[in-house]
Amino acid sequence: MDIKINSLDEMGKAAQEFVAAMGDRTVFAFYGKMGAGKTTFIKAVCEELGVEDVINSPTFAIVNEYVDGKGEPVYHFDFYRIKKEQEVLDIGYEDYVYSGHVCFMEWPELIENLLPDDAVKVTIEEETDGSRKVSIL
Repeated sequence: MDIKINSLDEMGKAAQEFVAAMGDRTVFAFYGKMGAGKTTFIKAVCEELGVEDVINSPTFAIVNEYVDGKGEPVYHFDFYRIKKEQEVLDIGYEDYVYSGHVCFMEWPELIENLLPDDAVKVTIEEETDGSRKVSIL
């Protein structure tokens, strides 16, 4: 499934489409170049899920925990600064990922060996016209 985002004004609609497509899947691995819009899109999806917390990239914390509109945790990971997979295991990664709660991951290619088999791969690409294409694989 592909979602086209022509401008920031369409981000909310795109997030609605994404949430509708999530089903009962909980682990989403977001791939894309620096500046492709991974954090911006995850923020919009979290807002669509009812998160009222300030949503920002957990680049330094590795993981941020939010609460959705149903009172359930949502975990947002950013593995950009990870040097070794052991660092991820040390923060309790498996407890988060196998909790049954929604997990959004940026830079999952840095921990590819640790991704669950059922992780949904999401690619965000900037098109030549500046729009974005979100592909859910």
